Amino acid sequence: MTAESSLVPAVPTVSLRAAGASVAIPQLGFGVWQVPDDQVEAAVGTALDAGYRHIDTARIYGNEAGVGRALRTAYGAGMPSGSVFVTTKVWNDDHRQVRAAFDASMDRLGLDVLDLYLIHWPAPLGEAYVDAWREVLALRAEGRVRAVGVCNFHISHLERLLAETGELPAINQIELHPYLQQRELVAFHAEHDIVTEAWSPLASGKDVLDDPVVTAIAAKHGVSPAQAVIRWHLQQGYVVIPKSVTPSRIRENIDVFGFELDADDLAGFAGLDRGMRTGPNPDEFTLHAVR
Repeated sequence: MTAESSLVPAVPTVSLRAAGASVAIPQLGFGVWQVPDDQVEAAVGTALDAGYRHIDTARIYGNEAGVGRALRTAYGAGMPSGSVFVTTKVWNDDHRQVRAAFDASMDRLGLDVLDLYLIHWPAPLGEAYVDAWREVLALRAEGRVRAVGVCNFHISHLERLLAETGELPAINQIELHPYLQQRELVAFHAEHDIVTEAWSPLASGKDVLDDPVVTAIAAKHGVSPAQAVIRWHLQQGYVVIPKSVTPSRIRENIDVFGFELDADDLAGFAGLDRGMRTGPNPDEFTLHAVR
């Protein structure tokens, strides 16, 4: 950690339902999808210096060990132990062996207790996501995980979890950006106290950051298009996890608390939805495909 780390922005938190008291998750986190293990330690270190205190990884990303190294380095340099909120995920082909997958992830991360464990995809053709959910709930009951949730679940998947286990996830991490706003699913989340978390929040840079509506809003506030989009996510109440390995962009993506979008800006964003996915449809996703 550098001296600059004492001058980092205060990131707001969102409350997640948990077995006992609610769990606070930083609303802006750092995603590490597609960051190689030999590069992720430096990227996470830069993010922690910039003020991020929420790291989102997954078994399938192949970089849990590097995230663990970065955390040990930060804690060894004086960051308070446990001050970083860590998320990882169980992959599709581990739905029937959640406990073994969880133990392996924890070994790679070097953690005793995980903040948030997610089922990465429903993989409905595998017919095992409800069983996986029961195991995830058991890990929480044992105190090994503080909060639990899912990724990429449609309303039908969520309703089946409730019908068969009596409990909905605390959070659903979904593809969400101005071109894919998923309003029906987000409304279901709000109705059932499920936090919405956005992956691919910038649509992987495809078209959204060059959209004239976005660039005009960004220019109006003197910020980059990426900052304007991240700010939109925050004002919608979403948890958002932008990803970059470029130090300047890592710092830029968290520098979004000095301005606020107004009603006209929000209306402009609302008109951008076009149902455009950059990733697969969860209903059609094959068991071993990678996101």
